[in-house]
Amino acid sequence: MRAWDWSGFFGYLFNGYLLAGALTTLWLTIVAIVGGLLAGSVLTLLRLSGHRWLALVAQGYIWVFRGTPLLVQLIVIYTGLPQFGIRLSVIESAVLGLVLNEAAYLAEIIRSGILGVPTGQSKAARALGMSSSQVMLHIVLPQAVRIVIPALGNSINGLLKTTSLTSVISMEELLRRTQLLIQEKFLVLELFTVAGLYYLAMTSLWDVAQRRIERRFGRAYNVEIVGEAR
Repeated sequence: MRAWDWSGFFGYLFNGYLLAGALTTLWLTIVAIVGGLLAGSVLTLLRLSGHRWLALVAQGYIWVFRGTPLLVQLIVIYTGLPQFGIRLSVIESAVLGLVLNEAAYLAEIIRSGILGVPTGQSKAARALGMSSSQVMLHIVLPQAVRIVIPALGNSINGLLKTTSLTSVISMEELLRRTQLLIQEKFLVLELFTVAGLYYLAMTSLWDVAQRRIERRFGRAYNVEIVGEAR
């Protein structure tokens, strides 16, 4: 059995090839969160619209994408869609799969935040003559943002690691590049340990940023919000 290779471990600890993979992981996370928030907001509006069929469409979407593994969704998008004449590149497939999947989860987070605002405040605002859009913009959304921040932060933390699933369709993010190096150098444990440290560094940095954001919004409402990264 091969012993641990310290030279191999330190040799790839700050490797440019792996660092580029980590940057890919970061921008995949950012794009997926932004796209997921936009699509999730639309789904939330459909669910809260009061129109039965629109709500059913949104519920069906959320049911499908939350009830099936992201890995399966990525494979279907990358290898299944071409059978219907829709051909996407690896990057397009990875981004689309992450956005569609994340939208289903973020829609529920956003909806829970909106529903978490006491209805009495909306009624009081309408009694003062505010329109429904004004109530949503000035009364409901500012409070809903405070409610959803911990859950949203945890989603970002989880997504940093979930992007590794795109390696299955050959997306060259951190895990995929680690696997390619292992096939060439045969430093299995050493390279996976390096990759693990990269993920740990990224999630730890985000954890610090998340706590600062939560404290900032907590002070605005005289509330201390505490969230743990999943």
